[in-house]
Amino acid sequence: MEKARAADKRPRPAGAHARPAAATLSAPDEYLRRADPVLRGLIDASGPIDPETDRRGSRPDPFEALARAIVGQQLSTKAARSIWERVVESLDGRVAPAKLIAADPADLRAAGLSNSKVAYLRDLSERVESGDLDLERIAEVADEDVVAELIEIKGIGRWTAEMFLIFHLARPDVISTGDLGIRRATQLAYGLDELPGPTDLERIAEPWRPHRTLACLYLWRSLQNAPA
Repeated sequence: MEKARAADKRPRPAGAHARPAAATLSAPDEYLRRADPVLRGLIDASGPIDPETDRRGSRPDPFEALARAIVGQQLSTKAARSIWERVVESLDGRVAPAKLIAADPADLRAAGLSNSKVAYLRDLSERVESGDLDLERIAEVADEDVVAELIEIKGIGRWTAEMFLIFHLARPDVISTGDLGIRRATQLAYGLDELPGPTDLERIAEPWRPHRTLACLYLWRSLQNAPA
């Protein structure tokens, strides 16, 4: 069972700073500010998400997006980025199904991957190469159907599928209730005694619809801990 990314930095207190005078807020930003006073505090404290931070759809290659999510499971942002860079280097600068199938597992382990992650990446690669997983068609599928299809792959759980929805497909209304960064940011921002569970987080996030993905970006930013 995969575990989501841990978080360890406190966000700025909601409303700790005045809203930047020069900030230009999008319609979804304004929607979230009106819908939730806590999010309003996070947005006003540091301004709207800038292009460098707003990484929705930032991984244009679907295979690479899934491979990178697998590599990042159970790791901090910094560790995930470092290992990913070494994996890319070991594959001569490009991660692709045929390259991963042909790669020496020892080289991948030397890059920092566990035996299980090497197996997961190989299973993903073989499914794509055989055509069992059509990553072009999946872009046309509804969110929950994407999740249902991806979790059939060895080593891919709901968190990895949700990261694919956000960082490859740029779906606007995803809430990753199992992500430890989002849970930790919510606990701190809302002054909760404990980490919220999935049901609690779904309830808190209900007013954010249909912009729950953007709300997640603000929560990640408050911890400076968005997935790598």
